[in-house]
Amino acid sequence: MLRIITQQADVRSELQRICDRTNDEQVLHKEATVREVLQAVKRQGDKAVLHYTEEFDHQILSSEELRVTGTEIDAAYQQVSKELVEAIRLACRQIEAFHRQRVPKSWVNFEDDEVVLGKRYVPVDRAGIYVPGGRTAYPSTVLMNAIPAQVAGVPRIIMVTPPGASKTIYPSVLVAAQEVGLQEIYRVGGAQAIAALAYGTKTIPKVDVITGPGNIYVTLAKKLVYGTVGIDCLAGPSEVLIIADESANPVHVAADMLAQAEHDPMAAAILLTTDPALAKNVQVAVERQLIDHPRRTLTEKALAHYGLIVIVESLQAAAELSNEFAPEHLELEVEEPWAVLAWIRHAGAIFLGYSTPEAVGDYIAGPNHTLPTSGAARYASPLGVETFLKHSSIIQYSQTALEKVAGAIDALAAAEGLPSHANSVRRRIQKEE
Repeated sequence: MLRIITQQADVRSELQRICDRTNDEQVLHKEATVREVLQAVKRQGDKAVLHYTEEFDHQILSSEELRVTGTEIDAAYQQVSKELVEAIRLACRQIEAFHRQRVPKSWVNFEDDEVVLGKRYVPVDRAGIYVPGGRTAYPSTVLMNAIPAQVAGVPRIIMVTPPGASKTIYPSVLVAAQEVGLQEIYRVGGAQAIAALAYGTKTIPKVDVITGPGNIYVTLAKKLVYGTVGIDCLAGPSEVLIIADESANPVHVAADMLAQAEHDPMAAAILLTTDPALAKNVQVAVERQLIDHPRRTLTEKALAHYGLIVIVESLQAAAELSNEFAPEHLELEVEEPWAVLAWIRHAGAIFLGYSTPEAVGDYIAGPNHTLPTSGAARYASPLGVETFLKHSSIIQYSQTALEKVAGAIDALAAAEGLPSHANSVRRRIQKEE
């Protein structure tokens, strides 16, 4: 059963424990395995990719079978419902419309003395997107990663996803990839997929940026290849924090907590409420909704370890605790959500009001569902168009402008013991004899 706690000292220690749930010794021990996989793929390419696919995914592939064929994609449409295809197309439109609002513009300023300063945005040449497999299909992850890359103007997007039984890829994932126009899809997952994207193999091209969530092996692999390539973030197990007052519906709150817990045994679902009656009613509602839950064992495990109900003195106190936790998803199920929003500083995505469950953001609203977890929302942002862009500074000085700042450059260069810096300016402003 979900625990209800009231002591503030207990609250902070529990929230910190949940935030740190990916830093235990078992997780860190996996890093050695990931390093071995990365080095093997870097040295042996496709051979290592195929070896680890057999070892971890229990699928024996040849190099020629790594790439998904057009025939497989066409066949996928016969295995999904018309309703799902239409839902994918609606999501595509919504996600694209939102991300088109986020494209940063290159700019230049023309200043005094013919000085020109600016910033120029250019997309990376290649992006790799990771779509998890395993327990279920994630067509929404295809859309949330591929569409921002396309809006950014990335010319080549490579998708990887682990093979399931009989080497197959979930039909819904292939349909989503086709709907956004992805041309390169490879049936490989885990740390070996991240290594292939980071270093390149004979079959799988090297990319510049890798995005997309995965299990702990994928996350550790992304962490270790960062610097060789860029990454979006180190996405840990998913989490939701709900702030609710006495006006919230306990059945809805319970459903939202279960929607998070069913993701993964390490998913976190937290409720902060000012109303003790609501706390108890949510606790009961969760138990009732679990009775016939298809993923009951997994969901109960998540709730037992990382589920929590906290009774707080005020909504402002709840906001302060939320800011300390910096949740991936924050729901404000209160009478005046915009008033509470004014106190919120750190959250990946914020859902306002009674009719905005997290599922809206996961699938259809448009903002990205790849979000910072485990407290990273204190400094990180959701995946977006910017993830696939890089910018260069633009600087142009006239002779007059250079002469005006020469003395300052000379003083700074002298302070840093770099005489050639000063000399490179001095030679340009000295009069030729």
